[in-house]
Amino acid sequence: MRLPSMPALRALEAVARLGSVTAAALELNLTRSAISHQITGMEETLGFALTERQGRGISLTFRGERYAREIQRFLANLEDAGRRVDDQEVYGKLCISCSSGFSTYWLCHHIGGFVKEYPQVQLHMVTPTSADDVSNHTADLFISYGIGDWPEMKVEQIAALNYFPVCSPRLINALGGLKTPQDLAAFPLLHMSDYSDWRVWQAAANTPELNVATGIVFSDAHCAQAACIAAQGVAMGDNLLCGDSMAKGLLVRPFDIVIHSHRGYYLVTDPQKCERPAVLAFTNWIKTQLQASRQAWVDL
Repeated sequence: MRLPSMPALRALEAVARLGSVTAAALELNLTRSAISHQITGMEETLGFALTERQGRGISLTFRGERYAREIQRFLANLEDAGRRVDDQEVYGKLCISCSSGFSTYWLCHHIGGFVKEYPQVQLHMVTPTSADDVSNHTADLFISYGIGDWPEMKVEQIAALNYFPVCSPRLINALGGLKTPQDLAAFPLLHMSDYSDWRVWQAAANTPELNVATGIVFSDAHCAQAACIAAQGVAMGDNLLCGDSMAKGLLVRPFDIVIHSHRGYYLVTDPQKCERPAVLAFTNWIKTQLQASRQAWVDL
């Protein structure tokens, strides 16, 4: 999913804070038409209206006001990130160990923004042997999956996970609809490693008659999601790794029933490395970008 440009974000933030396009244009040294153009382009990118006509002027819609508040938080975090590395030249090699699922479905879609912001950093990406492995001594920073239990390391959660069924809209159309959990009996199920996620969701959905120990078991998240997008079955997805695919309409979430996972994604750093300028820069950058992604996926 494309994200709005920084000028567009600043334009909307100024309109929300100052209360008019004219005041925003004066503050940003732009024309009123330029401000309006930025907001119109943002609406096309997001797919929903941010403003509405009110007399001879405009006002923010309910979703526009909510989105503007998130932008204000985003810009404040961005300014804070700049202060954290103020007067420190960010350069040199930065080696990041990242689990394959997070890397494939989120980081690889956004990492160019970090390179553009910090062109003097020589970025190296490596894949660990397992999603919770932090044993690579050449890595400066780990993006790991687990419960946060890495002794003697600095640990910060960056993404909590919720699980729910996802599938291609083509599959729903082909099989005549998916309105209740009981309807899943007519759909092929896709699993990761074993049947446990589906069994936990089945208990939450209160459908003991549904046999979830059927379908295809994958050992790789990439294959499971690729098969799901290709309308081969219904998979157990999550709010992070399926976010972009849902925003693009490749996957849909047929039910509101959610499993709140005790696992999530964490930044894990050796305390002796966590204050390095490049590590600080990446830490602040990824937290800011994840916040922007969560807002882009709002209401999915």
